[in-house]
Amino acid sequence: MFRLLKYMKPYVWQCFAIVLAVGLQVYGALMLPTMMAEIVNSGILKNDTGFIVRTGGLMFAVTVVSALGTLVSSYFSAKVSAAISRDMKHDVFAKVLSFSIAETEHFSTASLVTRTTNDISQVQQTMVMCLSMLVRAPLMAMGAVMQAFVVAPDMTWIIALAVSILLVFSIVIISIAIPKFEIFQKLMDKINLLTRENLTGIRVIRALNKEDFEEKKFVKANNELTKTDLSIVKVMQLQTPVMLLIFNGTSLLAIWVGIARLGMDISYLGKMMAFMQYATQVIMSFLFLTMLFVMIPRANVSAKRINEVLMTESEIQFPEGMTEEPTVEASVEFRHVDFRYGKSEGKVLENISFRAEAGKTTAFIGSTGSGKSTLINLVPRFFDATAGEILISGVDIKKYPEAMLMKRIGYVPQKGYLFAGTVRSNILFGVNEGSIESMKKAAKIAQAAEFINKMPEKYESKIAEGGTNVSGGQRQRLSIARALAKEPEILIFDDAFSALDMKTDSKLREALKAVTQNTVTLVVAQRISTIRDAEQIIVLDRGKIVGKGSHYELLDKCKVYLEIAKS
Repeated sequence: MFRLLKYMKPYVWQCFAIVLAVGLQVYGALMLPTMMAEIVNSGILKNDTGFIVRTGGLMFAVTVVSALGTLVSSYFSAKVSAAISRDMKHDVFAKVLSFSIAETEHFSTASLVTRTTNDISQVQQTMVMCLSMLVRAPLMAMGAVMQAFVVAPDMTWIIALAVSILLVFSIVIISIAIPKFEIFQKLMDKINLLTRENLTGIRVIRALNKEDFEEKKFVKANNELTKTDLSIVKVMQLQTPVMLLIFNGTSLLAIWVGIARLGMDISYLGKMMAFMQYATQVIMSFLFLTMLFVMIPRANVSAKRINEVLMTESEIQFPEGMTEEPTVEASVEFRHVDFRYGKSEGKVLENISFRAEAGKTTAFIGSTGSGKSTLINLVPRFFDATAGEILISGVDIKKYPEAMLMKRIGYVPQKGYLFAGTVRSNILFGVNEGSIESMKKAAKIAQAAEFINKMPEKYESKIAEGGTNVSGGQRQRLSIARALAKEPEILIFDDAFSALDMKTDSKLREALKAVTQNTVTLVVAQRISTIRDAEQIIVLDRGKIVGKGSHYELLDKCKVYLEIAKS
């Protein structure tokens, strides 16, 4: 929690204004009981109407000042906490964007969403309370105790007794509640994960008739969350009756002791009334402190989860500047590259060496799990090789700044993903200043122009999140157009033609040939028909290269390729 206090630094003056406003509020609240005692003793008991009016007017002025202090402190508390929440969300979001796939998978998407929304909201709510109450409650408690001692020193033991009982109760409540908060946050992650998983895979769930199974999983997780939440609520609900018991008990005790004094001195009535108000202020201050002591640990759990994200450094680090400018034609070269996921013992790729040149297509084929997609994911540094070197235009990819590396690469994933917006915004997504001509050219090459022109608003037609309002083939062609619009030096197609029919596939490959004379083209494919014209075909089997050459060369000398061709 303390690490997040750095976010308060830009708002020091607003925090200072909160402290001043709270000071005014507390001062007014502490003056009112004493002034009321004076009205009773010097006004009502002595039948002095003028004194009552003058002191009453002064009390009204003090009340107005105290109310203004409350308004100012509440306004700035809300404003500062909202600004801090905004800054934290920005930093967490920026941090998540810098993560490699490994870090994203470590946290899980559902957990990252919870941390960016629910956890930050929890911290924000606590900050709203802390910014005013953490100053107000201690000041009010100390001031009220001092004033009570001045007004009725022989009754201060009542406050000491009430506060002692209150402290013991607060410690018990906090010790029970804190562990449950951590469990609650983890269960919230689980609920978000199940919700996201079911929404994403709804078609598969329905196709396999697994609605009941998934519903039971969700009900079980939801019941666990509800059970934990109820246990927290039960503990927290004990506060109200116990506080009322302490409050009423203190009032009764003060009246009982005060009545005995009244028989000896009638002026003790005003002092007793003031003491009861000060006792109330002390108890209420400790009540708010108890609430804060419960909220802070809960927010601390959320703060730890936020800090976990902010303190996590990506395994993949990019240099700030380029120390070695590439001087040769575009190329991609692997030199004895090995790769394994995380700390697993088995290698996914082993001793991979090849060179892909501009104007030529290098294709990768192999059985499922042979490492094709993993291999090309090393080029844009979604992962880093465990051993060996990968060079682009003769320069190690680890020497490229992120922006420069990504500018050189156009990447089309297996599943084409589109963003909520328009056809135009999706095609030009990777281009800072793309022209209409370059957009239409990319769409034409990707065989997307025909169906785009049939859409109601053509290039301004709306695209839903994930491209759910277009077909799989259309989504894939728009993804290809997006990569082509960048006019990159290296084009990567990760099984990007699988959603296309044979005719569209053939047309697209013919169109690509005309515009990729100076481009390195890397293609992962399942169908030999997609890659048979490639200048270099690399056959993978269990993470190793078992064949390299043209289509006809591999038919003659590579058994694995021949089996794929026959299948």
